[in-house]
Amino acid sequence: MNKSDLIDAMAADAGITKAAAKKSLESFLGNVEKSLKQGNRVSLVGFGSWSVSKRAAREGRNPQTGKTIKIAAKNVVKFKAGSDLQNSVN
Repeated sequence: MNKSDLIDAMAADAGITKAAAKKSLESFLGNVEKSLKQGNRVSLVGFGSWSVSKRAAREGRNPQTGKTIKIAAKNVVKFKAGSDLQNSVN
């Protein structure tokens, strides 16, 4: 399922227009992104939670040349599925 499929499904399930569903989805995604940028965790009980963790700088290897390269430190977004979501998939 891609973004437009999700918008269509949301509009059909909620009985709203596709434009309203798109606006709702973009608002949700924007607020999750803003919260994660601030270093906060976003939790939806039963569905899952998003968090940001720091990945330290490290050395890696270029697989073509075997040369050692430096990989910079960065923040990584993690998602952990909630128990309800996990149980519904299995």
